[in-house]
Formats: sequence, C-alpha cells, structure tokens
Amino acid sequence: MTSVLLLENIHESASDEFSRAGIAVERAAAALAGPRLSDALAGHALIGIRSATHLGEGDIEQAPHLLAIGCFCIGTSQVDLAAAAARGIPVFNAPFSNTRSVAELVIAEAVLLLRRIPEKNALAHSGGWAKSASGSFETRGKTIAIVGYGNIGAQVGVLAEAMGMRVVFYDVQAKLALGSARAAPSLPDALSQADVVTLHVPATASTERMIDARALAQCKRGAILINASRGSVVDIDALRDALERKHLAGAAIDVFPKEPKHTSEAFASVLQGLPNVILTPHIGGSTEEAQLNIGVEVSSKLVAYVTRGDTSGAVNFPQVSPGQHCAAMRLVNVHHNVPGALANLNGLLAHDGLNIVAQHLQTRNEVGYVVTDIDKRPSDALMQALANDRAFVRTRLLPAT
Repeated sequence: MTSVLLLENIHESASDEFSRAGIAVERAAAALAGPRLSDALAGHALIGIRSATHLGEGDIEQAPHLLAIGCFCIGTSQVDLAAAAARGIPVFNAPFSNTRSVAELVIAEAVLLLRRIPEKNALAHSGGWAKSASGSFETRGKTIAIVGYGNIGAQVGVLAEAMGMRVVFYDVQAKLALGSARAAPSLPDALSQADVVTLHVPATASTERMIDARALAQCKRGAILINASRGSVVDIDALRDALERKHLAGAAIDVFPKEPKHTSEAFASVLQGLPNVILTPHIGGSTEEAQLNIGVEVSSKLVAYVTRGDTSGAVNFPQVSPGQHCAAMRLVNVHHNVPGALANLNGLLAHDGLNIVAQHLQTRNEVGYVVTDIDKRPSDALMQALANDRAFVRTRLLPAT
C-alpha cells in the first residue's frame, strides 16, 4: 500500500483526503532533519512538509522510493527543486489556499499601525494613558504600495480599496490591475508615494534584501512597512535604524531572516522593544480556514499524481493532466529531455506487442514526462528494460481507475 509521511502538524483534512484514496498516513508533530528525516522517509512514497523541514539533495538521494513531495504552504524554498526533478519527483504546494488569511492580517496590521495601537496598548498595559490623536490616522484616503502583485498582493489591494485606500503596486512582471489599482513604473516610485508599503514577493536572489537602507530612504517620512512574505527580503538592521530615526512610523514583520525551528527555541530580533512595531511568529497563513484548505489542496494534488499521473500544479516538473483512463493500464514515465527518448519508449512498447490508446507528453528543462495509456499489461521483461535504460529516470505502472 502507498503511504505518506506528514510532518509539522499538517491539518487533518490532508489525512482524510489520503485515507479516502486508500493511502496509509503516518503523522509527526515536529520537523525532522538529518538521520531522523532519512529514517522516517524510508518506506514512504510521499512526504508532506511545511516550512521548517528542509529537503536537500542529500535527503532526496537517500529516499529512492519517494514519488512526490507536498509543501503544505505557499513557499517551496525548503526543497531542492532541481534535485527532486532530476530524480523524477514532482513538488506540489498551495499557492492559493491561505491568500485571504494573509491579506486580512496585512490590512489589520495597517489599521493598527496607522492608529499607533501597538505603543498605546503597551503603555496601557504598563499603566500609561496615551489618549491623543497625534500621529493617528484613518486608512481612508491613504496610499498603499503593494510590492509583488501576485495572488496575495492582489487580494490585499481589493481589501484595501474597499476601505477607501488608493492602491499602487510594483511587480517585475506585467500584471492586470484589479479594481482601481494602478501599476508603478519602478520600486522607488511605489515606495515614494506610499503611506503603507506591504511586501509579497518570493525568496529569490533578486529579492534578497531588496528593502535595504537605500530602499527605506526612498519611503516617504512617516510611512509604515509590512512584511508577510519572506524574511530575506528586508534588511532588518536597516529597518531598525529607519524606525529609531522616526523615518518610518511603524512596521509589522511576520517573517524573519532567522526563525526558531520549534516553539521551545527562543526568538530574538533587533526589532524587539521598539514602539509601534508588530512582531508575529510567521502566522500570515495560520488560520483554521487556511490550514484546512491547504490540507485539501496539496493532498488532492498528491493523490492525483499517485493515482492518475497528473502533475498539474507541480512547481518543478512538466505539467500533464491526462484525466481518468479507461484503458487496461497506464504507464507513467520520467525521462531525460533528450532527442529520441519518446521514440525509444514507444519502440519498446511496440516490441512488447502493446497498443497505445492515448499519450500525453510535456517537457521542462532537463526533464521529460509522458503518460501513456496502453491496451494490456506490459511484460516483466519490458518493465525491466525500462528500468535499465539510462534515458529513463523512473517508470510507474497504474491500473485502470
């Protein structure tokens, strides 16, 4: 029986989805690393992780039976995607399921910071009474700059506009604006006109410390910065300096360059103790609704891959959606993207007396992926020949569903 290992307290909705598909589930509350991760992976065809478990090239090499990886979150930087693809392992994530949760947190933080609630709250807890309107503002009429206008950024824009804010966005790719949002021609242009700047970009070489001292200086005096994207995007020391100099009026940071690996580990940041600064422990998508939806979304993709060979939504792999098959058998083949690989496969099928009922092929970078429906079960000799051919990375046989 196919089995899946789910780490880091992935929502029970994922377990339910796997169980309905006849896939055995093993769960663990914590992230794993090193030998413990290798031992846990042994014998499992699938693994589900969140952001704290890292699967490097060495981990993937030591898991020869691993068929697919599910990242039950938005990001996939914790997985060596190239190494997984080279071994015929697609990686799936959940790019949409926590969009609303993150967007709501960003808007809530914008309201709190514009009203200077964090520092007033701290004063009230310590016996102070800062009943003053000085430096407190409504969101209506203010400009929010969204850096990274993807699924979350666009949703933030919709909510912000509904509250009467003016929305500008900057993205390295041309994006269709929703509502009355308009694109800024450059990052400095977006920063310079914003009362609130919110970041929604992935962790890449080009986004590392993109908000540095220079970028912060381009923000208008009294602006607010919100980062619910990735910890590598903001130079935290430069941010502290901008806050201490009162160039920025406040900040909300949900992601950090270095985060505790588990709840028992102490958290430390140079931003601790600053007034009008909200620090949250990477909880942008941590709502019951989001976790339930993520569990369903990623597990459904993994089930579709295991049972039908469907790679729709894979972040590192050719995307093929072959649908249900009515032929006797389905052959799923991962091969090197080189001339003649498909012809070689089809020649071997013909030599075995197999007729192709349907075939779906897609390639991506160095990897080719083909799903072939055939009229009868192939011989053991053919399956051995496919396993021995150096052009082929991995071949699976799926019965009719």
